[in-house]
Amino acid sequence: MKKGFTFIELMVVIIILGLLTMLVFPSFLKRVEDAKITAAKVQIKSLESGLKLFYLDNGFYPSTEQGLKALIEKPTSGRIPQKWREGGYLDKPSIPKDPWNNDYVYLSPGRNGEDYEIISYGRDGKEGGEGADADISSSKIE
Repeated sequence: MKKGFTFIELMVVIIILGLLTMLVFPSFLKRVEDAKITAAKVQIKSLESGLKLFYLDNGFYPSTEQGLKALIEKPTSGRIPQKWREGGYLDKPSIPKDPWNNDYVYLSPGRNGEDYEIISYGRDGKEGGEGADADISSSKIE
């Protein structure tokens, strides 16, 4: 007698594994998107810290045109900061992209009357949306 699995036994195992995958995979994807949303909020808070240091040194926030780039390179147009910190205001010499590999949007003043606003447009990279496609704004992060 040969030992081993029959074709039917193998098919049953494959079907069971397929069913388990169908149950687990969607919740895994949700966790990945939740982690990206959290990462975007953390990055926005870090950018806000750089903006606050810029403000403390210069008495104003960069303009929308100067953008977040003013945190890593001294602006050469618009209102020029007189006490810009050599080396910039971020730990790294580049502006990070959001977790979906899109640029953060910087507005000064912000849309709701704040001094500034930093926005990630979420997974879809477009304004508006729900869930993982929803906008993440510095004005709504606590």
